[in-house]
Amino acid sequence: MSTTDKPNDAELRQRLTREQYEVTQHAGTERAFSGQYWDCHKDGTYHCIVCDIELFSSGAKYDSGTGWPSFWEEISQGKVERHTDMSYGMMRTEAVCASCGAHLGHVFPDGPRPTGERYCMNSASLRLEEAPQD
Repeated sequence: MSTTDKPNDAELRQRLTREQYEVTQHAGTERAFSGQYWDCHKDGTYHCIVCDIELFSSGAKYDSGTGWPSFWEEISQGKVERHTDMSYGMMRTEAVCASCGAHLGHVFPDGPRPTGERYCMNSASLRLEEAPQD
């Protein structure tokens, strides 16, 4: 993680909503079926809400039925780091932005082919840059 890519805490508190701050800085989780992107079908690129790096393509997004935006792969390898998360009495794989360390969600081994992975993300950690309309 590059600490130069992460804005300072005061800037984050001013720029982000309370939910975005809680999710990205304290590994919070938005309620299922409540985020703006869980049922979004627009074409584009999903960026980190904190540092604006590209993370996921809408082409890798799918309906997992979980109520959170889900992707079967990151936009390019190395954009998302994985950490072991032992909170709440279970072992999970936390997904964080490789650029700034913002919490994004979790990765599970129950996704579709070709990767078999489900990047279960919080809408609050993402910003969709819509593809230009032809």
